[in-house]
Amino acid sequence: MTDTTTSAPGAASIPGRVTDAPVAARRKLPIKGSAVVMGLYLLFLMLPLYWLLNMSLKTNAEILGSLTLWPRDLTFANYETILTDPSWYSGYINSLIYVTMNVAITLTVALPAAYAFSRYHFMGDKHLFFWLLTNRMAPPAVFALPFFQLYSSVQLFDTHIAVALAHCLFNVPLAVWILEGFMRGVPKEIDETAYIDGYSFPRFFVKIFLPLIASGVGVAAFFAFMFSWVELLLSRTLTSVDAKPIAATMTRTQGASGIDWGVLAAAGVLTIVPGALVIWFVRNYIAKGFALGRV
Repeated sequence: MTDTTTSAPGAASIPGRVTDAPVAARRKLPIKGSAVVMGLYLLFLMLPLYWLLNMSLKTNAEILGSLTLWPRDLTFANYETILTDPSWYSGYINSLIYVTMNVAITLTVALPAAYAFSRYHFMGDKHLFFWLLTNRMAPPAVFALPFFQLYSSVQLFDTHIAVALAHCLFNVPLAVWILEGFMRGVPKEIDETAYIDGYSFPRFFVKIFLPLIASGVGVAAFFAFMFSWVELLLSRTLTSVDAKPIAATMTRTQGASGIDWGVLAAAGVLTIVPGALVIWFVRNYIAKGFALGRV
């Protein structure tokens, strides 16, 4: 049986699979290229973390000696020093205390303030809102000396509440800005319906309104925690012994024998853990915040 298919005179022949293969290969190249770029980017991000963990499992002699990609003599003595020396583990306790206080104060102040900005219009509301954000734009060094002088005069120097209140100057404006965006997305009819049903404002706010903006509360708490946990200048300026955080302790490791690099690396690894745990627990709220709120 013969093929009777004919082509018009002068018409070009239609290429078969021979020419389709290079096209398919060219279509796959961007995918492979993006995977390589993403892999290099992740490697670039993870390399400092790996190197920090690598140093924490080495002795000082090995750290200062030859370059090694993994510990030759694995040791956990650096972590044992952190967990048994009061001068080290007290820094983590102090940091957790004033960070927790700061998050609680920030949310307590920011929730009603954000509700007022989202529900009511009053004279100078936009100017006041902008003024709050300008406090967040200023660097902490601007307020270090005034806070030090103020807290020294009222006997608040070297206390946890001093650092927590100082950090509120930066966290409250950011929390108000984030929460106001979430609250503005909740219809006002919900408020009116709750009042008609006999709800008081505190009961309505706690039982009805807060669950609707739970994602915003989680996002605001996350950013307040992270700023207060990693901030160094104010926490170091406003403390000396009793409330000295781990960030300040890590900057004062110079001794008679030099810097203990292994212990310092172990302290760095343990400092990352609380932030990583917070990110893990509020990851869903953060994702919703990026999708719905002002993040």
